[in-house]
Amino acid sequence: MFKTLLATTALALGLAGAALADDEKTKVGFVYVGPVNDGGWTQGHDHGRKMLEEHFGDTVETVFVENVPEGPDAERVMTQMALTGTDLIFTTSFGFMDPTINVAEKFPDVKFEHATGYKTADNVGTYSARFYEGRAIQGHIAGKMTKSNIVGYIASVPIPEVVRGINSAYIHAQKVNPDVEFKVIWIFEWMNPAKEADAAKALIEQGADVILQHTDSTAPLAAAQEAGGVIGFGQASDMYEYAPSPRVSSIIDNWAPYYIARTQAVMDGTWESAMTWDGISTGMVGIGEITDAVPADVKAEAEAMRDEIAAGTYHPFTGPLNKQDGTPWLAEGEVADDGTLAGMSFFVEGLTGDIPQ
Repeated sequence: MFKTLLATTALALGLAGAALADDEKTKVGFVYVGPVNDGGWTQGHDHGRKMLEEHFGDTVETVFVENVPEGPDAERVMTQMALTGTDLIFTTSFGFMDPTINVAEKFPDVKFEHATGYKTADNVGTYSARFYEGRAIQGHIAGKMTKSNIVGYIASVPIPEVVRGINSAYIHAQKVNPDVEFKVIWIFEWMNPAKEADAAKALIEQGADVILQHTDSTAPLAAAQEAGGVIGFGQASDMYEYAPSPRVSSIIDNWAPYYIARTQAVMDGTWESAMTWDGISTGMVGIGEITDAVPADVKAEAEAMRDEIAAGTYHPFTGPLNKQDGTPWLAEGEVADDGTLAGMSFFVEGLTGDIPQ
């Protein structure tokens, strides 16, 4: 793995080095946790990189390294990017947070942007999307369409981002189907097609006829397709190759406008560290086509929720809501604040099982 990483790094950075002669170009680097063709999370970021190139043309050069483990190798990759003249580096996985901070301290003139983290510095900003808004819509569809009343959820890493998504989906499934039950399997990785497929199959064997996922690959949809009679959703990218079923809709991460804006700020000399958390209203979170496999009335309800979230007239975490142990959390009509959502470490009432520590 390490040799492969170094080879990939050398190739990508070699391309960067070839362009160093042109000092007029702004050089933008991307550090990916998965392969650019994963069909999900990393592919979504790489689509944003390509749109960045298309927008700026010859004034910008991008480099990337894929399949970077969340550990010491990440620091090595970022360091080499900084050493080869990269002006702005996007690090696109939660586990890259501390490596990003460490490398940024050594290169104060390089700007860094870390996806889904919470640590900043003068030359480090963070960005993330309100994925929970999309999961509310998925939960509504799931609750309406399940016949077994069992929804399977493939969870990746037990951090607030993932816990929020489970809660949001469950709240909205339970609203339209009080008998719904969520079964959650944690795989403790963002991207592992074999483990994702095994988790999907295990959930289906337990009776799930709807599969939700917070993992990066298309493997769960492939497993749902193989099983038959099971629906699922695209995650991070549209995954439309599985439409009209099992993929009945999707959450699409649209990073391109953000990448363009932040690169423009570097070019203009106006870049400042910031914490960005956008959702459906700005287009950072998109809802992929809801296919005709979804009944027309359910599709209309889901689209109405999407529009209300976009307009700011509906928030997925609106009370009354209790925590899993029954203690009150949000009163009638009360909306969760961003601080609580950002650090969410508990399940809501009705969900079973524990969050791994």
